[in-house]
Amino acid sequence: MDGNDIKRLSRLTAILTMLQTTKIVTSLTLAKRFDVSVRTIYRDIKALEQAGVPIIAEERKGYRLMEGYRIPPVMFTESEANALITIEQLVRKNSDSSLIKEYAEAVNKVKAVLSYSTKSKAELLSERIAVSPVIRVKNITNSLTTIQSALTDFKVLRITYQSAQNNDTTIRNIEPFAFYYNLQENWLIIAFCRLRNDYRMFRLDSILEMEPLEISFEPHKLTLKDFLEAKEKNFVIPDIPLS
Repeated sequence: MDGNDIKRLSRLTAILTMLQTTKIVTSLTLAKRFDVSVRTIYRDIKALEQAGVPIIAEERKGYRLMEGYRIPPVMFTESEANALITIEQLVRKNSDSSLIKEYAEAVNKVKAVLSYSTKSKAELLSERIAVSPVIRVKNITNSLTTIQSALTDFKVLRITYQSAQNNDTTIRNIEPFAFYYNLQENWLIIAFCRLRNDYRMFRLDSILEMEPLEISFEPHKLTLKDFLEAKEKNFVIPDIPLS
């Protein structure tokens, strides 16, 4: 096996990993990722198909693996996968680029062995976590996993919340939308508050009680990026909770 064969084998393995860590990927994305032509990607996909990998080509969308296909040796529960996805966002804020790279590769391997439904939830969660640029990591609460499940399952949470501004206590039904870690080293949950009929931010350490409800809500049309841009534009100090 010469150098070109080794290089191609490495690329085929990486393509398979990408197919297992994302719901769908285009030939152009793969070509840019591996710095090869789209025609080369076509040949690689054909080689994987000939090797028995069940790749489905969706017209004008890209490639995906047949539902249920995954590497079997290691399995992770949904909560374990959610914990790794959350930690990944914190690792990305450290100053050591090699750690960021290696941890990202490790998380990709974890995603590769998830079931189709859990993989979709992991992807959703990874898009709904933002970390303030200046942080010092410390543990705050133990309610993250409950909120994570409600966020990815689109379930309403009933919380008893104590305002940090005036200590007033209210009971809210909220639709979890995203997580945010602010300059005061607090985890916040961004959620649509049915009491205020608007999006609000709640400090996790100010949530006195939490009860998951069997009430579903429609996925939010708003993106996390749009929310954060509007928040920064409308408020002088963007890290004040708006509960």
